[in-house]
Amino acid sequence: MKDGFIKVSAITPQIKVADPAFNAEQICTCLDKAYAEQAKIIVFPELCITGYTCQDLFLQQQLLYGAKEALNQIIVHTAGNDALVFVGLPLSVEGKLYNVAAVLSDGHLHGFVPKTCIPNYGEFYEVRHFTPAPEEMKEIVFGGRSVPFGTRLLFTCKNREDLVIGCEICEDVWSPDPPSTAHALAGATVIVNLSASNETVAKAEYRRMLIASTSARLVAGYIYCSAGEGESTQDLVFSGHDLIAENGTVLAESKRFAPGSISSELDLERIAHDRRKMNTYPRCRDEGYVRVPFSYNKIENTKLTRFISRTPFVPGDVNQRTRRCEEIFEIQAGGLKKRLLHTHAKTAVIGVSGGLDSTLALLVTARAFDLAGKDNEDIIAVTMPCFGTTDRTYQNALSLAKALGCTLKEVDIRQSVTQHFADIGQDMENHDVTYENGQARERTQVLMDLANKESGMVIGTGDMSELALGWATYNGDHMSMYGVNAGVPKTLVRHLVDYVATSTPDAELSRVLKDVLATPVSPELLPPVDGVISQKTEDLVGPYELHDFFLYYLLRFGFDPAKIYRLACIAFFEDYDRAVILKWLRIFHRRFFAQQFKRSCLPDGPKVGSVAVSPRGDLRMPSDASNALWMREIDFLDHPENQDIL
Repeated sequence: MKDGFIKVSAITPQIKVADPAFNAEQICTCLDKAYAEQAKIIVFPELCITGYTCQDLFLQQQLLYGAKEALNQIIVHTAGNDALVFVGLPLSVEGKLYNVAAVLSDGHLHGFVPKTCIPNYGEFYEVRHFTPAPEEMKEIVFGGRSVPFGTRLLFTCKNREDLVIGCEICEDVWSPDPPSTAHALAGATVIVNLSASNETVAKAEYRRMLIASTSARLVAGYIYCSAGEGESTQDLVFSGHDLIAENGTVLAESKRFAPGSISSELDLERIAHDRRKMNTYPRCRDEGYVRVPFSYNKIENTKLTRFISRTPFVPGDVNQRTRRCEEIFEIQAGGLKKRLLHTHAKTAVIGVSGGLDSTLALLVTARAFDLAGKDNEDIIAVTMPCFGTTDRTYQNALSLAKALGCTLKEVDIRQSVTQHFADIGQDMENHDVTYENGQARERTQVLMDLANKESGMVIGTGDMSELALGWATYNGDHMSMYGVNAGVPKTLVRHLVDYVATSTPDAELSRVLKDVLATPVSPELLPPVDGVISQKTEDLVGPYELHDFFLYYLLRFGFDPAKIYRLACIAFFEDYDRAVILKWLRIFHRRFFAQQFKRSCLPDGPKVGSVAVSPRGDLRMPSDASNALWMREIDFLDHPENQDIL
């Protein structure tokens, strides 16, 4: 369970109705496979020891005896294996029959959890055979020893305090007030569901949505295991639709209509982080709960099989990505529209360089003007060529402004910057940070003064990735009157521009945008070489795809450097070796802490996603916080003997 990852499995065995001995053998065989895969939580379907579809055979004493014997066989089989196993059977208690989950590990029976919501509608008629779970907890005798029985059972791991498991059965999760809600409020971080849900048209889609949304609402992992092949098909068909979800994301899903298993890794640290961060998540309400401790004999370095996206800010599915871009574009434009109307700004002034960020900002401004019913002629697009400007970016800036119908204004700042350098004694041949920042601040001064002159406001172009790294000139491109890109990471900027390029009916606009996308990212503050950009940002500060990955996991989940490094090594193994990833991870953490002072005085700008760096809400961080704790862990990773962490 290194880094909080725990391997879990949902298994739908092939069974025979009313044949507990055969079913126990199948379950034990499946357990052996799950043990070999190092699963630590293993869930089987509802009533799988007998089969869910036994109907009135559940009232036969012979079947109930057989189920008990089969459970004993399975308990014995778990000896020597510490995985927590949930398996379903009918159980007679004090003259009543209950649909229960038995919880086992290492040759021990830890408890029985009875089903709360017994359906009595349509094709489901369980009330004929089973009694709803009693409200009170009790102890019953099974196999000569006392065992807890009731719905308010939580199975708590002694090795890992953030692993607390609650259990519900099938219909429970479909009810308006499922037991899982109380379990989560009492501290459960993982919910298991033993189910026997039949198939009808479109039911699988609803089931998938239900399980995903339940895991999101509870901020929990959810393991759902359903009955499948071997159940009676007299009136219903069961497909074995198994699901593993975490915080709203489906991590694994079975192929229906075939016996088998699914497995994945739940991230307990992610769950715990989100609950800490979500201050509306209630404090623990565990009145009436019985906590049953269990332990793992060996804490293993769980091998990760769950998908880790290289671009956590960008959906992999094309259709989902298009919808995401549409939504973000409207959020940006809607925010700017409100600010323009509130300030009674006549114009919007924006510096256009022919690069990605200023291109997106100009597109957003044009959309905001459409929403506000304003004429694009009142967008003043300003190009300010200087020592590093190349003809390619200059021409793209001109073409973009023309295609959008903006008022284009060119202010060549070479002379004013040269005079400024003379005033402060800066050698023109010394291409240091003063040489670079002097140009950026001159451009900002021009924009601010033009905005005053034209009764307008300056639209900021800098993106969230640059702000995270401090890759902005303080009081230069760092400053504006409204930063429309402040919540958009660099990897997403590219897709937003591409979204407009591919969706616009304007062929010329599409052509210009595609050339902007093909241009290397650069601040263009150093002279070009043979007319070509000489200063490429990613050569200096590192690949933005890595920095955005680091940023996402640092701020969204609060992960430590070792865990981020481990995930990055898996996600980027085809493109970067470990030493390169570690190098940029070190630079990211160094810059992120050192440059907070720039983020502490950011202008307003719209938040568009779950990660943002606004000092007014999302990142309230001291400008002089030490990074020593984080850098020590990175130093630890830098030793060869500590590299093998995957």
